[in-house]
Amino acid sequence: MTDRLKNMRGGCGCRVVLLSLLLCLSAWTLAWGGGRVADTAPAGEWLAALVDGRETLPAGLVGPDGFVMSEEVGDLYRAREFRTLWQSNGSLRPSAYLLVDRLRNAAEHGLCGEDYLLAPLEELLANRAGLVRQQKAVPSLDAAVLDLFLTQAFFSYATHLVEGQIDPALVHVDWRARRRKLDLVRLLPPAVDGESLGTLLGELIPPHPEYRALMKALARQRELVTRGGWPTVPSLPKGAKLRPGDIDPRLPAIRARLLATGELPAPLPFERNAYGTGTLAAVRRFQERHGLEPDGVIGQRTLAALNVTAEERVRQIELNLERWRWMPRDLGRRHIRVNIADFSLKVIEDGQAVLEMPVIVGTPYRRTPVFSSQMSYLEFAPTWTVPATVLREDKLPAIKKNPAFLSKNHFHVIRRTGQALTPQELAAINWHAVEAERFPGSLRMDPGPWNPLGRVKFMFPNPYNVYLHDTNERWLFDRTLRTFSSGCIRIGQPVELARYLLRDQPQWDEERLQQALERNTPMQVSIDPIPTHIQYWTAWVDSDGSTRFRTDLYLRDLDLETALRPLAQDPGRSRLAGPRPENGRPRQG
Repeated sequence: MTDRLKNMRGGCGCRVVLLSLLLCLSAWTLAWGGGRVADTAPAGEWLAALVDGRETLPAGLVGPDGFVMSEEVGDLYRAREFRTLWQSNGSLRPSAYLLVDRLRNAAEHGLCGEDYLLAPLEELLANRAGLVRQQKAVPSLDAAVLDLFLTQAFFSYATHLVEGQIDPALVHVDWRARRRKLDLVRLLPPAVDGESLGTLLGELIPPHPEYRALMKALARQRELVTRGGWPTVPSLPKGAKLRPGDIDPRLPAIRARLLATGELPAPLPFERNAYGTGTLAAVRRFQERHGLEPDGVIGQRTLAALNVTAEERVRQIELNLERWRWMPRDLGRRHIRVNIADFSLKVIEDGQAVLEMPVIVGTPYRRTPVFSSQMSYLEFAPTWTVPATVLREDKLPAIKKNPAFLSKNHFHVIRRTGQALTPQELAAINWHAVEAERFPGSLRMDPGPWNPLGRVKFMFPNPYNVYLHDTNERWLFDRTLRTFSSGCIRIGQPVELARYLLRDQPQWDEERLQQALERNTPMQVSIDPIPTHIQYWTAWVDSDGSTRFRTDLYLRDLDLETALRPLAQDPGRSRLAGPRPENGRPRQG
């Protein structure tokens, strides 16, 4: 499928829809259901003329922006010699009605039916129904336009289900996805002819249980919006916090807020303005579901999370559904999954987490990238080669300040030949004149308790030089917000992960594993490759059925939301708009 279809808009609620201007009803005479095309052959002629650009559609039908046709639509009609796809012997096939019904329910996926010609299709079908009631024939041009619109609507909708609305590489410089590809030109005609379009559309939906769980969460969240959402909790004075046992007039609003989303199972009329035990349990539950310290203390971060609106949570779920559409169809029966926004790692087997641990990720200025790869080996007692950014911003300034920084911190400067510079060679360097781009080699730290990679690292090829590893700063795992690395992922239970990955190698018993962890020289150990997915989800459904939300710490939700707003039309796509032909027949080639 062409990438030029991907730059389309996001959910229905995020922009103004001007489709009321799309149709000029007085110019069109279409009928619903069993209406007969006046002449089947001319409908094919109209399709050929419209697809090849020899004829244009009335501007009143398609609005000021024109009708945008993807290349695949033209390919499909040329392959079938411009025979109508959705109509047979002048009657609409049931698949046409099924497609329009799916477009009406596109919001279930966080998509918007108006992005798929839903409004003009509804009007065209309604006009067709009127002609049926009047026992009038359907003009050939009208039949051709309806067929063309249905085909384009399918391609746009199917492409978004399969690949997402937009290419993540166009939104994030540090996001790579192996997106699914399908030959829709080949798949669509037999599905329409065989009345199996419903099956095909079902197969296009991401197969992951997490996607379907988010769809259900989206429906629940929209229901909350329909009921009016929840009240806003008045702000706290700067530095103020509410603690258990306090008396405060904000507490009834806080309980109403928690009651709306289920953290508080039932009203607590007797607590009133008091911060009692019932409120405390609900606040802790809310904090845990939102990645906050579950201490029951209501400070600025907890208050900010409480006051995110129901409409904003709807959009957050929609954005994360889009991310799931970027995922490969098969994540691997056994795989490793890191959620950057949740600071967590899970090892998944047959859909179940068999190992979970906290992680530390990159700072907002040295963000951990998003990608998938295959973990292929471990390295015990790893050295650390300083990344270019860290060298330029951290290490080189420290060396210039005091060249003894190198020896005191177990660093060596390594030539391209692999040999380390001698102390005499290092002493001869005028470090104040050295720039990072002309550093006399790579900067490498010896293995040991001082090494930030700890005792073991877990390697999988990727263009970012990012990997999982142990750390010598284990106290940082006590923090709730864990953005401390330079992009790599520090894991909370490296020994447990190593043990799991080596479990199928009988020679790696517990004694040998402990010996490897105590080494002072590097040793690589191959493992059976395991898919490893480094992802960024700010909304998901947990195993207990509750919807979890996380702070958009890298502003990637904001970036995606911005990209999904109305984008400029791609001038490379076909535009079919113009005055209605006066003689009722298409212009010839």
